[in-house]
Amino acid sequence: MWTKWIKAGCLLAALAGSAQAAQETYVVGAGGTYRPFEFENNQKQLEGFDIDIIKAIAKAENFNIKLVNTPWEGIFATLNAGDRDIIISGITITDKRKQMVDFSAPYFPAEQSIVVPSTSKVASLASLKDEKVGVVNSSTGDIVVSDVLGKNSTAIKRFDNTPLMLQELFEDGVSAAVGDVGVVKYYIKQHPEKQFKLVSDAKFERQYFGIAVAKGNDALLAKINDGLKKIVADGTYAKIYKTWFDDNVPALPAQ
Repeated sequence: MWTKWIKAGCLLAALAGSAQAAQETYVVGAGGTYRPFEFENNQKQLEGFDIDIIKAIAKAENFNIKLVNTPWEGIFATLNAGDRDIIISGITITDKRKQMVDFSAPYFPAEQSIVVPSTSKVASLASLKDEKVGVVNSSTGDIVVSDVLGKNSTAIKRFDNTPLMLQELFEDGVSAAVGDVGVVKYYIKQHPEKQFKLVSDAKFERQYFGIAVAKGNDALLAKINDGLKKIVADGTYAKIYKTWFDDNVPALPAQ
């Protein structure tokens, strides 16, 4: 009898050890300078919306991850060289990048948005023609506003980053601003006292962020897509989105 119990115990231990050994660990590269998507906290650990998303996907698909702060310059090279298995770093899916890496299904809509005081009557891009507008220098917002007002328009005021731009909006140095919707939403969440609101426009090109793997790594890509589908279905995605942004959780394109 004792022998049977010992053998049974050994079998269970062996099965548990085998299951643990089978759990893969993937190295994830993410930049540490794009708040709120990925940034370093005071303990030099990566956190942010993207970090919470990849952790949730890993949990849903039963694999481990090792996060590595990876500068944007050369981030795709680390993936293709095999130094990283996954990169998630606010990466816009483009046809050009699809030639270098394989992307997951979209996980975040990354269009531009107009930011104005809550009392503003600005309702579209066209209505910015009579306004002084803030943009981040050389950003997508800069390009869009330059198309409306003219690249050399003195009504465009350019800033080094979004917080500086939005502080100027608060201080009435500009009457509107255009920036990345995720970064702007996070700022508004952190500064409710400034009473900003967002204005969308159909002319803003709808873009999406994707999670990237090396070309041809279909097995890992399938895990990521399956995990993303699971966390959207069980409400985890919505919970993470609301933590970093607001209650207007976007509907993602069907996989």
